[in-house]
This record gives sequence, C-alpha cells and structure tokens, in this order.
Amino acid sequence: MARPLLLVVDPDLDALARTEGELARRFGADFRVRGESDGSVALEQLRLAAGRGDPVALVLADPWLPDVSGAELLRSVRTLHPDAARALLVPWGAWADRRTADEILRGMSHGDINYYVLEPWSSPDELFCRTVSEFVQVWSRTVENRRREVVVVGAARDPRGHAVRSLLTRNGIPHAYLDRGTPEAVAVLRSVDAPDPAAADGPLVIWLAALGGRVLLDPSDVEICRAWGIGTDLGGGDSGEDEVRDVDLLVVGAGPAGLAAAVYGSSEGLSVVCVEEQALGGQAGTSSLIRNYLGFSRGLSGAELAQRGFQQAWVFGARFVLTRRVTAVQPDGRPEGGAGAPRFRATVSDVGDVRARAVLLATGVAYRRLGVPSLEALSGSGVYYGANVSEAHGLAGAHTVIVGGGNSAGQAALHLQRYAADVTLVVRTPDLSSTMSRYLIDEIEASPTITVVPNAEVVDGGGDGWLSEVVVADRTSGERRTVPADGLFVMIGAQPHTSWLPDSVVRDRWGFVLTGADVREAGAWSLERPPCAHETALPGLFAVGDVRSGSVKRVASAVGEGSVVVSEVHQYLALTKAESRG
Repeated sequence: MARPLLLVVDPDLDALARTEGELARRFGADFRVRGESDGSVALEQLRLAAGRGDPVALVLADPWLPDVSGAELLRSVRTLHPDAARALLVPWGAWADRRTADEILRGMSHGDINYYVLEPWSSPDELFCRTVSEFVQVWSRTVENRRREVVVVGAARDPRGHAVRSLLTRNGIPHAYLDRGTPEAVAVLRSVDAPDPAAADGPLVIWLAALGGRVLLDPSDVEICRAWGIGTDLGGGDSGEDEVRDVDLLVVGAGPAGLAAAVYGSSEGLSVVCVEEQALGGQAGTSSLIRNYLGFSRGLSGAELAQRGFQQAWVFGARFVLTRRVTAVQPDGRPEGGAGAPRFRATVSDVGDVRARAVLLATGVAYRRLGVPSLEALSGSGVYYGANVSEAHGLAGAHTVIVGGGNSAGQAALHLQRYAADVTLVVRTPDLSSTMSRYLIDEIEASPTITVVPNAEVVDGGGDGWLSEVVVADRTSGERRTVPADGLFVMIGAQPHTSWLPDSVVRDRWGFVLTGADVREAGAWSLERPPCAHETALPGLFAVGDVRSGSVKRVASAVGEGSVVVSEVHQYLALTKAESRG
C-alpha cells in the first residue's frame, strides 16, 4: 500500500514551497507530501488516489483558489476520502479579514472542513507541525489496518464482535477489527497460530500485538480489560497492587461527572475508588465529535475526552474498577471505636464490599428502549442503543437510520454519513430546533446524504439474522413506509437506573435523584444542618450529572458538578469529624 498522502493546495508558489518543505521535513519519512497550485489538478489527484485505494491523511487548501474555492475542494475530499482531515490553509492575520473568517465559519458549519491551519512562517515552525500532527494522529486512529496495537478477528456482523469493538473504542484501546475470511484476517491468524485461520466462522481472536503478542480466544470483557492493564478489581491477588477496600470517596460511574470528581477528589488528597459497569465516558463516551466543549476548538470525541479524564485521575492516585456494578449501598455506622466519620458499605459485583466515608452517584442515564419486539430481537445485529461510533466502518456503503433528535443523534448522523450510503434521522418533533445545538443542525442541513424525517417514529422492522429494514410511521396521519436499513441507532431520551438505591434516597417520579434544596422541600431531610447542594436525602451520599433531578444534560455541566461536589464532600467529612469529637 502506498504511503498516506499529505496534500497542500496553494496558488501562492512561495507559500506553497514553504508549506510543502515543512511537511516534507517533519513527515516525509512516513507520508507522501505533494503540493499543487491548481485546485482542479489537486482534485484529479484525489480522484486517482481514491480509484487506486491509496490513503489520504490530510488535505490543506487555500480558501481562494482561482478555479475552485478551498471549501469546495475540501467538500469533495469528504466524499472521496471520508477519513482524511480537511483544513483551510490561511496566512497569519487572516482571522482579521472578514471574508476569510466567514469562509472558515461557513466551511465548519457545513462540515466541509475540520478546522483551519496557519501557514508556516519559519522553519522549523513547531506550531504548524503540532497542528498537523494532531490531525494525523486522529486520522491514524480511524483507518482500518492490521498493524495496530490490538487486532481483533471475528465473524462479519457478529454481535459479540460489535460488543468488543465498542468496549475497546470507549476505553481508548487502539485496535483494528478484521472480518474472518479476508486475506488480512487469515494472515494475522496464521501469524499467531490461531485455530482454523481460513474459516469464516470460529472463535473471536484478540491479538495484543503491542503487549508481547499475547492471544485471547473468546475472552470476556473482564479478561480483555485485565489483559490491557485496566483495573477490574480492588487489587490484591496477582495484580501486584495492595487491596483497597476502605476509602474516603467511592464514585459510582465513570462518565464526565464521575471522572471529574475522581480528578478533583484524588488531587485534593482523598483516597478515591471509581466503579464503572460498562466503559469510560458514559453516554458521552459514544459521541463521535464534541465541538462545543470549552478549550477544544477543533472538537474531540467522547472517548478521547474520557481517556484524558481517566489518565488525569489515575496519575493523582485514583483507583478504577471497570466492568463491575455497584449493586447496593447502605450506611454502615462509624469505624471501630466510634471515632471519625460514619461509613457506607457498598457491594460491588464479583468484587465484594467497599467501605467509604462518602459516596458519589454519577451513574448517568441509559437510552430508553424502543419496545418493538421485532427490533429488540436484533439488538447487536444491526440495532444499537447509543451512538456506537465503532460501527461506522462496518457500515460503509450501507443504509443507516438514527432515531432521536438530541445532540448525540446529530453527532452520530454526521459521523455515519462519512461512510454510509445514506443516513435517515427520525425525530418525533416537527423539527430539530428545540432539541439540538445549532451548529449540528447547520451541518445536517448542509449534508446531501442525511435526510431528516420529522414528526415520525420507528414502529417495526426486521431482517434474517441481521437488520435489513425498518418501518417509519407519521405520528399525525399514521401513514407507514418501509425504509432499507443495515444499521439502526436508537437515542430516544434517557432514564436513570436508580432502583437499586435504598428507599431513603428520595427520587422524583421519573427516578432521578433529588438533592439539596429539593430534598428539604420534599420533607425528606432529617438533620438540623441544611443539605449540601448535591447531597441526597441520605447524608453523605451525593449525586451529580444526569442522574440528578434538575441537572442540565450537557457534558460541561456534568464536569462542573463533578468538580464542585468535591468541596461539598470535604465539608461533609469535616462536619462528621467534628460531630464525632463532640
């Protein structure tokens, strides 16, 4: 296979030479660097590369090419090479030119470009190279090939394979998935001496190429996480770590709120254990691109955001227990001798009990089920709950349907349209304006492959072992029509999982946990002191993020609550310490 292409298009020959030279100096060993001054010639080169199957990693284009605008050229790149990064190349100071600024904003709102890049001014130009490196790094994680840290080989359209891909993606484990029977899969299986390398069916094989070449056959989620070095217990045994069963703060859930609490709690000296049932990031971890999170102007995926939070908490000493569920939590009295803050006892599945001075609920919410038997039967076989961005490559050229009108649905539609033949977005409301951010609506409206079906719902569907069609009904007229579908992604509102909590934790009629002033108004607070803003009716048990009644369902809000609640935990621990002395 040819080396990936870095293409720069600029009619200014001096600027073109500087940019081409800087790219060749830094990236020339691993990438083909090509410069063109003519947009039409560049477009023809891109078409030829697509015809040959040659990879294109990045295209930089001047906004004002004489024959075709830079944004128009990059719009074509989006179709020809959906994985390639696309950016307008602008000179220093161009942000003050209203015409150029409008072109950048329009290109981003329409999804034609990922961002802009400032032309190199000196050599070496580290700012330019850093920006290009970030684009290339993101591109490298989207390309399917067998030279990856972890290689998974499984049957095509295998539900278990889908589950493993989702687990690896959401936990930030770089990997490639190869369908059994393909030449690439056969070569990998032969190289690791796996059974029946040429068979279309067989065990799911995971080759940990970067970890000494270890091979796993039909592993469980726990075995996969352990093999990669992700904690699934409290230490002890063969882990080499001391077992931790008594901590200051137990965090239940590792979405944005839980991760923020783990970062701030551990950085401020609390011993923290965070238990997560599924994968890092919660619902946000499935988002393909979050563009409105403060500080990330080019956007980042939910999985990347979760990984960064996890790594921050880890370096501060927080412990993580993944693929486990907290099944019960109860007050457990004071420590032996009666000194110190009262404790909670939490039961963790397949791990045992943990004692904590305070507990934080950050369990988030789960997408509601469709409740259509014919589609529930195909869950994991073309029907998915949540974004599941790991499925995008497997649906190349396919028909896809998304149910939902929130930001997660919009992000999924924009991600899938890079690969799928078409995307149908089914929403219950008359339009998207009341449920989705404007920047997402603009990109969806500009996409030729996304169709929005308003005032509608999915009522039926089917397929022979794999989804092939869904039935969409108009909510007013009841008129039904059948839509071809190889993948259905359901994101229709959310509900909390709080039934396992003790009765003393008061919830609203939808199951969301009441906190702070709402607890007092409900008449559920028994102490003289007022509850902290995020404290539940059970003193010392806090709730943040989407599981909390009245919370704002945004990533930034969840992170904010997860950071703020740590000061409340300190306040609570200080109060109970003083009470024990009194």
